[in-house]
Amino acid sequence: MYPANGIHVLVLAHPVQGHINPMLQFSKRLASKGLEVTFLIPISTKKSLNLVNASSIRVEYISDGFDDVEADKLSIDEYLNHLRLSVSRSLSDFIQKHQCCEESPAKVLIYDSFDSWVLDVATEHGMQGASFFTQSCVVSWIYYLVHQGTVKLPLKVVDGQGCVLSDPPVMSALGLNDFPSFVADVDKYPAILKTVLGQFSNFGNAKWLLFNTFTELEEELVNWTGKQWSMMTVGPTVPSVYMDKRLEDDTDYGLSLFKPEAETCLRWLDSKPPRSTVYVSFGSLASLGEDQMEELASGLRSMKSHFLWVVRESEEKKLPCNFMQELGLDDDNKGLVVRWCNQLQVLSHGSVGCFMTHCGWNSTLEGISLGVPMVAMPQWTDQPTNATFILEVWKVGLRVRANERGVATGEEIESCVHEIMEGERGKEIRENSLRWKEMAKLAVDEGGSSEKNIQEFVSNVVNLCA
Repeated sequence: MYPANGIHVLVLAHPVQGHINPMLQFSKRLASKGLEVTFLIPISTKKSLNLVNASSIRVEYISDGFDDVEADKLSIDEYLNHLRLSVSRSLSDFIQKHQCCEESPAKVLIYDSFDSWVLDVATEHGMQGASFFTQSCVVSWIYYLVHQGTVKLPLKVVDGQGCVLSDPPVMSALGLNDFPSFVADVDKYPAILKTVLGQFSNFGNAKWLLFNTFTELEEELVNWTGKQWSMMTVGPTVPSVYMDKRLEDDTDYGLSLFKPEAETCLRWLDSKPPRSTVYVSFGSLASLGEDQMEELASGLRSMKSHFLWVVRESEEKKLPCNFMQELGLDDDNKGLVVRWCNQLQVLSHGSVGCFMTHCGWNSTLEGISLGVPMVAMPQWTDQPTNATFILEVWKVGLRVRANERGVATGEEIESCVHEIMEGERGKEIRENSLRWKEMAKLAVDEGGSSEKNIQEFVSNVVNLCA
């Protein structure tokens, strides 16, 4: 192939933590192969980003249009429309300036599939587009079938067992309640449903389709969808130090919308025995109701295991009265509550034996890649689907079941954690988790399925720009 040095690509992230991280990691992989990468983040100056380590790429901020607009007063539809119009302008301005001033202007723009309109901006400036899918292959396939009209909304059972889809066969694991919330409850999130289906409005015009998964994890789906699409699996997009260790100094994602309490977490974890601690986190967006917070707190208080619980600042008011004071008076130092942490540092720590997660795709991949058994407690979006695969397909965790009020009781939470930490099923789940951990590492290591695809993508870019 041609040498990649001097060949430039632009990467535009969707301004949400869970979308920024995987695209940033993929950018680092491209930079390690010699491409020059400019990573664009649409963000207003009123927001803050913690830049930790992204030295191998150039990070630029463009306007998201919310400097003088109160985003929290907009509906979801209004917010997304404003974002689209504002970023289209600021991105176009950036590309024009870039093409005028750079010795080697980029001919390729990699963009989040949620922002399908970015491809139109790229095309206007004579650039090729690569759509990056930050969710799983199975979830993307579901959205595609709905977009195509193959799956009709509202969802209906097609056989006596509650199955909605049977092709490919792995899809039969999904019942009505296991589908992404945007299609399972079609009237609840119309604006977001429009966005997730819009990923496929013009994706046939993109030159490349990149997926943050690895072939072995979703092999049946990858092979099935590969017959329909020209796609490449390039994940898991986890920092190299936790995987193949081939990227020097790649120890963290590099950017964070929240400031982690890293030293506090590590110091506390260091004081705990091996595999004695449950790590509890529901990501950067999920929001639990007060009843659910009460039950979760009750379950954590009553279980035998230690716990490290991430409660974002915006969620703290939902904690039960006196919960924090009671923790401070606990002689056993049983639990620690923080506003944010470095999740990879925590998951890789020897004292952590279980991950209670909302099953966002990044968290799911991180749990799999680091070999940590999971207790799945999905909330919305793609999380119910990921939870079903964690339980039924990959067999790396258990799923907390909600009661008739939609709340998982403290007893149910405690039971699932106990089974993972001390039960017979927990032993099998731990073995499966370690097996998937090794497969994830092999996928991104030299000669692995994702590594080969990334190399092929770089070769394609180089040939295009030669």
